[in-house]
Formats: sequence, C-alpha cells, structure tokens
Amino acid sequence: MADKPWGASIESGPDDWQVLQQDAAGHARMRLSGSWAAKESMGLLGASGGSVEMRLVWEATGAPVSGDLNWTAAETSADGRWNGELYPVPAGGPYRLETRFNPKGNKLGEWSLRGDMRHFLGVGDLWLIAGQSNAGGYGRGAYDDGPELGLHMLRHNGSWSLAAHPLSDATATAFPASRETYNTGHSPFLHFARALKRELGHPIGLLPAALGGSPLQTWHPEEGILFANAKAMVEKAGGRIKGMLWYQGESDTEPGKAADYLERFLSYASGWRGKLALPDLPVLTVQLARYRSENPGGEDREWSQVREAQRQAALRDARITVTPALDLPLDDTIHIGTGGNLILGARLARCALGAFPPLARSTAGAQPAVEWRAPDLIDSALEGGQVVRLRFAPVMSRLESQDPKAGPFRAEDDDGVIPIDKLLYFHRDSVKLFLGRAPRGSVRVSCGYGENPDILPMDVERQMPVLAFHSVPAAAAVQS
Repeated sequence: MADKPWGASIESGPDDWQVLQQDAAGHARMRLSGSWAAKESMGLLGASGGSVEMRLVWEATGAPVSGDLNWTAAETSADGRWNGELYPVPAGGPYRLETRFNPKGNKLGEWSLRGDMRHFLGVGDLWLIAGQSNAGGYGRGAYDDGPELGLHMLRHNGSWSLAAHPLSDATATAFPASRETYNTGHSPFLHFARALKRELGHPIGLLPAALGGSPLQTWHPEEGILFANAKAMVEKAGGRIKGMLWYQGESDTEPGKAADYLERFLSYASGWRGKLALPDLPVLTVQLARYRSENPGGEDREWSQVREAQRQAALRDARITVTPALDLPLDDTIHIGTGGNLILGARLARCALGAFPPLARSTAGAQPAVEWRAPDLIDSALEGGQVVRLRFAPVMSRLESQDPKAGPFRAEDDDGVIPIDKLLYFHRDSVKLFLGRAPRGSVRVSCGYGENPDILPMDVERQMPVLAFHSVPAAAAVQS
C-alpha cells in the first residue's frame, strides 16, 4: 500500500520542461492548485492548519528569480485544498517551481513540510507546427541539429521534454489524429527554434501537430480532424501560442482542389484565429518545394496554382508570410532533406523576427531591420511587342541565376505557350524575356512553373530565390 502523501502536492499547474507563452509585457502567469496533508508521525504538527507556500528559483543556482516570486502564501483551506498564482514570471529560464506546507505557528520556514516541485520550466514563445509531411519532417540524412536546454516540445504522449528529432514521434500518443504511418525524421523546426532562442534570449516551445499526406480539408476550423487535434495540443500547452508554422499543399495539387486553394486557405486561417481566440495569430507558410514525379508534368499546372495561391495569401493577409523552398535539396522525390531543412528553419526564423518586430529582444538603441522577404514580382510589362520586363523586390544585392542555361520563366498567350529565346538580367532587380514570336491577345507570365521547374534566379548575396508565380498578366500592375 502506497504511503499517503504529506506536505503540498501539485495537482494542476505546469509540467516539467514546459514552456509558458509570455504575454505582450514579456511575462507569464503560473496558476497552481493541489492538496496538503500533515505527516501522521509528526503528531499534531499541521493538524491545526497552516499555509501552502510556493516560489520560483533558478534551476542552476537555487536562488529566487525575484523577490516577488520568493515564498508566497497560496490560498489554503482547512479541507486540505490550496490554490495560488505566481506573477509576473519573466521570460527566461530554466526555472524550478517549489512548494511547501508551513504549519501554523512554525517560525522556521526551512523546516516546513516538503512540497512537490516542477523542474526546467521556461517562459518564452510557443509555435504550433501544422501541415503535412514536410512540416512533420522526413529528412533522412545525418544532421548536426541536436537538443539544447531552452528548446522544449510538447510530445505526442502529452508530456513536455527537450525538443529532439523526430519531432513527430507518436510513441504512446495522446493525440492520435496526427499519428504518422511511417517513422519521421529530420524537421526544419528545431533549427528554427534554435535560431529564435539565440536572437531573443528566451526559451522556445514547439507543438508538433502535422500529419503526412493531409489535405487542406482536414485542417478545416469547424470540421477538420487535424485542426481539432492541433487545438487540443494548444489547450494542453496553456491555450496561447505565438504563431503557427505551416507547410502544406502537396495533397491539394490536383484538379478540383488547386484552383480554389487560395480562398479556402484564407478562410481557414481566419477560422483558426477565431477558434483559438487569437485574432492576430501569425501564420508562417512555406511555398511548395519541387516534386520529382514518376509521371513528370502530370500536375504541372496544379503545382503552379498552389504556389501562386501561397504567394497571394501573403499579399492579402498581413499576418501571413511566405518563404520559398524551391531551391532546397530533397532526400527523395518530394521531401526536403536535412541540409535543406536547416536552411528553411533559418529562413523561417528570420521571417518571424522580421515580419513581427514585437518578437525582437528589447535592448537599448535601435535594432537593425531583418530582411526576411524573398524577392517577389512587383511589376510586369510588355515592351516593344516581343519583350516582357519583370521587376522584383526586395533585392539586396543583385538578381542572377546559378545556371545560365536555366529557363525558369514561361510565357503564354491566346495561342498557347510562347517560346522564350533569351533571358537578360539587368539593373540588379529586373529580367527581360525575349519572346520567340509576337504574342496574340493577353500575355501571361509564370516563374517556377510545374512540379520540378528549372532553378530560379536568386538574390545572390542572400542566396534567397525569388518566389514562384503563375499566370501573371504582363502590362498590368502587380500588387506589392
């Protein structure tokens, strides 16, 4: 028969390794509750009551985090229950939460009855990982991307731990909707978290909820089983997150899905914010990488349509960003490899830092702007009948192709595809397409067309490719 616990027991509150989402002031609130009991062998000590006390100390030193967070009395009732709150808990860590039961009349706090503890707690930012297999992480090669104190995750088994690959490990899962069919591998998001922690100086927590092969419909805010699953993870983590990391779309590159992907995704993003009660929730998206199909070209138009939808979503919703991935190496026909995942994680971290400045660490003096945006088409015009001029921004150095023979652009008119005889990169940020014939009717231009397009031009010094675009009219202003 187990001994009856004495002292203070924590029954509700943070778990070991948990990262709590900070508020706009850089603080978190720790709410706690539980039970207390005197030790029978100590006779009447504590039988006449007392108070549960709690405090927060640095895990490394045992020193109180602040005077406000040193031994603080909780509301303690005679029926053996207690509840309390520690606030403000500053961003940082790792912290240790300690409790004790101080019997009535005891003047020596260190001789109070023992209490439960929670170890390696942090306050920082939580990021929900959503989408399909490239979000779950299927990199198969070796990597230098190990665990680090201050990078934590809510595992599928419902417990918190150090974050480590594979993030989508579904052992003893408490969230079966996102249980993968196959063993997952390396993901971009541990490196993403590492880059943020290095810049911001506080812990980062990850909530991996992606599932390989999942179509957009399964993330419907009202009916989608995967969104319901992700929402349960957010609630388990405390109900608040900093943002969503979204990589999805491969399963919607087919007729009947690709054409309306933009409107569906924008509607879903709005619905996610409503259901999570986070109206300003950022959604960091990734534009689809390449696909080496066994039947090349069978879904070229649909892959292009989804990439264009991803580009347009970021133009239409200021809380959505898009990051390119078409230049990243694959480990198989469709999954970004470990080297590519490290690049993608770093790009997304720059996106989080640059697109949403409140994330940046507050220090004296102005902080340099983080240029996170990929070069995007801002102007397309038909010149002299058979030349299309394209201009991109932002371009920090110069736009150039790593392969002078690459043909990443495509032109079409009312008669079909127009051959492009020559490309000319000029004025740092512009490209001219010399058409092989005079166009008839409207001219529409694409870049990165198809499942597995030629290499795209890059902002050379940043090694940042342009965003792919699809069927943009020439001679018409493009929204920037």
